[in-house]
Amino acid sequence: MTAVTAPPGWGVAGVTVRRGGRTVLDAVTLPVPAGRITAVVGGDGAGKTTLARLLVGREVPDAGEVRRADPRRTGFLPATSGVWGDLSVAENVDLVARAYGLAAGTARDRADRLLTAAGLADVPHRLGRELSGGMRQKLGLCLALLPDPELVVLDEPSTGVDPVSRVGLWRLLSAAAAGGTAVLLTTTYLDEAERAATVLVLDAGTGVYRGDPAEAASRVRGSVAVHRLGEPDAGAVPLARWRRGDAVHALLGPGEGAPPADLEDAVIALTLERRAARSGASEVARPAPPSRHRVTTRRVEGVSAGYSLDVSGTRSTSSGAVEAVGVVTAFGGFRAVDDVSLTVRPGQVLGLLGANGAGKTTLIRTVLGLLAPTSGVVRVLGGAPSRDTRRRIGYVPQGLGLAADLTVAENLAFVAAAYGLDAVPEPPADLAAQRDRLVGALGLGLQRRLAFAAALSHAPELLVLDEPTSGVDPLARAALWDTVHEQAESGVAVLVTTHYMQEAEQCDALVLMARGRRVAAGSLADVLDGTTAVEVATPDWQAAFGALGAAGFPVTVAGRAVRVAGADPADVARALAAAGVRGDARPVPARLEEVLTLGSR
Repeated sequence: MTAVTAPPGWGVAGVTVRRGGRTVLDAVTLPVPAGRITAVVGGDGAGKTTLARLLVGREVPDAGEVRRADPRRTGFLPATSGVWGDLSVAENVDLVARAYGLAAGTARDRADRLLTAAGLADVPHRLGRELSGGMRQKLGLCLALLPDPELVVLDEPSTGVDPVSRVGLWRLLSAAAAGGTAVLLTTTYLDEAERAATVLVLDAGTGVYRGDPAEAASRVRGSVAVHRLGEPDAGAVPLARWRRGDAVHALLGPGEGAPPADLEDAVIALTLERRAARSGASEVARPAPPSRHRVTTRRVEGVSAGYSLDVSGTRSTSSGAVEAVGVVTAFGGFRAVDDVSLTVRPGQVLGLLGANGAGKTTLIRTVLGLLAPTSGVVRVLGGAPSRDTRRRIGYVPQGLGLAADLTVAENLAFVAAAYGLDAVPEPPADLAAQRDRLVGALGLGLQRRLAFAAALSHAPELLVLDEPTSGVDPLARAALWDTVHEQAESGVAVLVTTHYMQEAEQCDALVLMARGRRVAAGSLADVLDGTTAVEVATPDWQAAFGALGAAGFPVTVAGRAVRVAGADPADVARALAAAGVRGDARPVPARLEEVLTLGSR
């Protein structure tokens, strides 16, 4: 075998990892230099977690070289956050400080600085399991940074975390990199990967692209055409199609379309081209969406006007599949849901958005009848929530609701028995070969597709999805949303929560929640409602991001563009100048996550 020279600093060179006859990583090289953020992206089973574990000594390669930092100067945030649920915030910090042998004064000073930056300084006695998802991830990052590491490795630190909390995570990451720490993170959020100095794109263990995220589009051999739903395509036969919001993107030959517009399209195109070259096929199939146990083919017309289909197929006004009026769900003196009203009609996809702890999951559990409202009225499919109405609902919870110690086929058999189906549904096509595998041994993407198949097996009239695509790669996400729209077009009402702001474009209507209350509702244009932001053009986004955050601005990042919602450009420019940061501030229309950030303040 040809000798591979190890990259400078930390990282891996020519590493191969095999498990059970399967190649998990195939001759992968990735430097992780000090003072920079390096991102690894890829679909389920791509090898991201294995690569992260190699760098912290939890995996051993079959071939190649791994350069690790001293374990005492290495921080690690696993995908599970690494927070002990039965310990308080302060006890978690004390345990990690002792494990690293930190002096009490040093640990206290570092913890005070990190917890203050993470917004956790006021909850030292709260148990880990009582923290919201975003707070738990931020605490996990604080624990990983506590030893002042030379290298910090983060495995999907922002998966399932709302945009507001992700801003806090990135503030901590940027500060660590600016202080000289080598940062490696794995992520499925490609807008986050755009901020990294280097991105590695993995597909089935093989490196598809490594380099500056801004240069990834130049490596795509073909081109991409975009057209709105319902519009004819360009006429050329595409290698593949995928849906983003209300548009269809198609991968074509060179010159037949335009270069990929962003990293997400570039990653999808590069992955598809690699698969086509490997298989020698002229077309590449995406993961197939799960099929329903009983498929209807009716298409709802006029949904945006509040119409639905009756049994005869004629258009008529009707009440919603879900009607919540003035709902309050309280736990003691705390109102998790506070006077919220919404309606979901047949054939409509309603998106429920908000930061962690905004009350979205509590509202969903109230709608399902799993929690009783303290006050207000909830009607589901024409009646009060009950066991009978739940038989007509398909539900994919955050935890997926699957039995990890049962096989794929056994999970589907259990669901069939619970709903009294005459026959057990077959697994979706991309799970057919996995029917006898334990669900706990499957990757997250396959588990999510199985959860969809189980939820759709009894042909529900209402589909309730709580963060259904969290942690899923772009191709799998597109396939799952195809399924959602297929259901809506056949007359099913869909209520969905998401932390991925681009998915808001997939919804017919939105409801934004903050601190238990509804703060905005309507179409995407209604929710944005003319809100403006300031975008900063700067050669050093990390410096601008840190300076504006320290000045108290509600700062966000879109790729490498630093933005501030609801601010005056002159005020932003003055804050940058005071911090000695170069940058031009200009007004732009606000993005949805910025409206969400403002509503959560």
